[in-house]
Amino acid sequence: MSNKDAHGAGILAFRADADEPTPLYIQLAGALRRLINQGNMEEGEALPAERKIMEATSLSRVTVRKAIDLLVKEGLLRQKRGSGTYVSDGLPKIEQPLSLLSSFTEDMLSQNHAPSARWLAKTLAFPTPEEVMLFGLTPGDKVLRLDRLRIGDGIPLAVEYATVPASILASAELITHSLYEALDRVQARPVRATQRLRARALPAKEATLLDAAPGEPAVYMERASRLKNGQLVEFTRSYFRSDTFEFVAELSISP
Repeated sequence: MSNKDAHGAGILAFRADADEPTPLYIQLAGALRRLINQGNMEEGEALPAERKIMEATSLSRVTVRKAIDLLVKEGLLRQKRGSGTYVSDGLPKIEQPLSLLSSFTEDMLSQNHAPSARWLAKTLAFPTPEEVMLFGLTPGDKVLRLDRLRIGDGIPLAVEYATVPASILASAELITHSLYEALDRVQARPVRATQRLRARALPAKEATLLDAAPGEPAVYMERASRLKNGQLVEFTRSYFRSDTFEFVAELSISP
């Protein structure tokens, strides 16, 4: 058994006190919390499997899961789909499903994180030649450019550059929390999108905004979102910190 495994196995020695008025899951969560806060479990260390904890502590699956869920909400643990539960490194870990068309705000809230944003720029402008082609505009039309720093739990996570035709959304003031929420209010929420992702080194500007070093690895994403009739309503370019985002796709064989 490695030193790391031995650290994590410390929770297997826990014994709940059934005579205590404190609920069993709170007792277990407290024991785990002490192991982490006292440095007996390291950042990134895996927790023993639920079944092992159940067998060693004689606690039910429900009790073990409630204890783990509590520490996940506190930010001390993080869960990685298909892999297990780990001691958090203090950075929020966000899963972005590639099979679901959702906004940054929706993804954060669904995973118990606190989303916020800082405006970098919001301008009404004439489209570039590329945007004229992309959206099927005329040179006299205008677009709304929305540049934001996306923040989760107080930590900068992504830099986002979105473009929307002004005929769809005329003012950035219509956006209170989420761009998709604003599009929904004007009956223009997209129903399908094409996303392209690739690894990129962070440019200097985006690195500064994300509290990172220029050249650090990032995930660069382009998203083109459309209405049911095929009309393009949003084109967004984003830089995501590679240490906080996990892009998840669920795959199946062809019928």
